[in-house]
Amino acid sequence: MIKAVIFDMDGTLLDTEKYYIMFWPKALEHFGYKVTREQVLTLRSLGRPYAPEYLKKMVNDPNLDYEAVRSYRRKIMEEYLKTVKVDIKPGAVEILTYLKDKNIHRAVATASDLERTTRYLKQFGLYEYFDKIVCAPMVEHGKPAPDVYEYACSQIGLAPEECMAVEDSPNGIKSACAAGCKVVMVPDLTQPDEEIKDMLYACVPTLTDLKQFI
Repeated sequence: MIKAVIFDMDGTLLDTEKYYIMFWPKALEHFGYKVTREQVLTLRSLGRPYAPEYLKKMVNDPNLDYEAVRSYRRKIMEEYLKTVKVDIKPGAVEILTYLKDKNIHRAVATASDLERTTRYLKQFGLYEYFDKIVCAPMVEHGKPAPDVYEYACSQIGLAPEECMAVEDSPNGIKSACAAGCKVVMVPDLTQPDEEIKDMLYACVPTLTDLKQFI
């Protein structure tokens, strides 16, 4: 039986993933690198320690200053987001309200840091829906390693098999599946490939698991 639902944030609760895809290339170009949209898509939810080495291989430069690029990306992205209306993903408020009314635990497990996660959830009126907020910097390995979801489950006080994860990215799905959670994908910028489909079929919630939600 599912006793908790753990949500990714970017691309799942908030329509923000598209801005990462917009500003990672701009930040990299600022430092003299060029990447394709397809390459940047593979960065979604990729946590430390994987992201720095992955990005170095992507641009074929072992000397790339990951922290400098990331800091610049955050700066120009935050400046841009002040000028546009960021939307909550369709259905997010409704499902969070439903889960809260049913006394089913709700948590966030995100690759973002705690400051940004808390700020965004409060800004969009979602913060009060959650019992726990878990961010990749709180654990040794970010997504796609299972650490984030394992820690989220432990913070809720439940076994992973009692928790459903809601994710939009391949790295997030791999993390949740590896932790032993039931996993539901909400496609955002890409549809699942065959590898992700097989993974989802292996750890998808059963009808019995979902009966409590009906």
